[in-house]
Amino acid sequence: MSVTVRLLDQAGLAAALPELSKLLIACVEAGASIGFMAVLSPARADAFWTDIAGQVERGDRLIWSARDTDTGALLGSVQLITGLPDNQPHRGDVAKLMVSPEARRRGIADLLMAALEAKARDTGLRTLVLDTVTGSPAEALYRKRGWVEVGPVPDYALFPDGSACSTTFFYKSLA
Repeated sequence: MSVTVRLLDQAGLAAALPELSKLLIACVEAGASIGFMAVLSPARADAFWTDIAGQVERGDRLIWSARDTDTGALLGSVQLITGLPDNQPHRGDVAKLMVSPEARRRGIADLLMAALEAKARDTGLRTLVLDTVTGSPAEALYRKRGWVEVGPVPDYALFPDGSACSTTFFYKSLA
């Protein structure tokens, strides 16, 4: 499978909103702890992405999409939050790395993270921070990409089914 990763501008994000909502719902249904509980309604998913679109318009957040080059199907997305407090202009938060359950284990998350890290470097960010479910496959991806584990926080969040999960925080220096 050939994959195209691109940074979405306002028009691209607006066009992709229905697909992004479907991706979010699919990831939550598959058990991803990404801030939502089951059952995630289409209206709630749409509202999330509409709010995100406002942050993109203000310049507080960047979003990448990964698509199957042949079919155009949305395979994944990732976000970089740059709208942080005044004393943190050098830092970005990585959020909502999502890959369609049907497309996992094909290197899509790695491609998305590579694009995000390159753009962060190009815009002068020096430090990136993220968190992920402790023990998840994502931990291995981040370590492989040179992210440094800060440590886990027990009982930090919930899985969509309501069960508790620990979260591990990571950072990456881009300087």
